[in-house]
Amino acid sequence: MEVAIVILTGVFFLVSIYLILSRHIIRVLLGVAMLGNGVNLTIFTTGRITREIPPIIGNNASVPLEGIANPLPQALVLTAIVIAFSFFAFLLVLVFRTYQELGTDDTAEMRDAEPKGEASPPLGY
Repeated sequence: MEVAIVILTGVFFLVSIYLILSRHIIRVLLGVAMLGNGVNLTIFTTGRITREIPPIIGNNASVPLEGIANPLPQALVLTAIVIAFSFFAFLLVLVFRTYQELGTDDTAEMRDAEPKGEASPPLGY
C-alpha cells in the first residue's frame, strides 16, 4: 500500500511541477494546489499507513499500549491542509483580480510595467 501511495505522490509532484512551469496563471494556480496535495501525501506516508489503535491512554494504564498510531504526522497534515487551502484562496483572488485588470492569463502578455516601445527582454542565454 505504501508503494502505491509513494508512486501517487511522485505523480502529484510531476504534474504540479509541469503545471507551475506553464505560461498561464490558472495552470500555475492548479500546480500550486497539486503541490500542496503532494506534500500532504508525503507527510502522511512518513507516518506509516497501517491499521493501528488510536493513541489514547486508558483509565487503568500509565503509558499507551504498543502499536499505537503516530499522531504527529496526522496533526501536521491537518495543519498543512488548512495552510494550503488559505494559500490557494489567496492566489485565486490574486489571479482573478489580475485577470480583471489585464484581461489575460498569459504571463507573456502581462507586461504593463515595461515601456511599450522597447524590445522584449532576452528569453534565453
